[in-house]
Amino acid sequence: MQVYTYNEARQDLAGVLDTARKTGSALLQRPNGELFVIKPQKRKRSPLEVSGIETDITTDEIIGFIRECRER
Repeated sequence: MQVYTYNEARQDLAGVLDTARKTGSALLQRPNGELFVIKPQKRKRSPLEVSGIETDITTDEIIGFIRECRER
């Protein structure tokens, strides 16, 4: 696990975060010796978050299809 000093982390925070993302975590050490773990947070996604699709169907056509199915 990579250990960064306070000054190293301050000068290259993006690099510290990249290391944490690639390896799972990184350690940050204060001058007094205290250690802190930096870990990436898993992104919680909604099950309803889906990518869209491109289609030539208009909104009115979609509503028409829905109404037709409901009438059956």
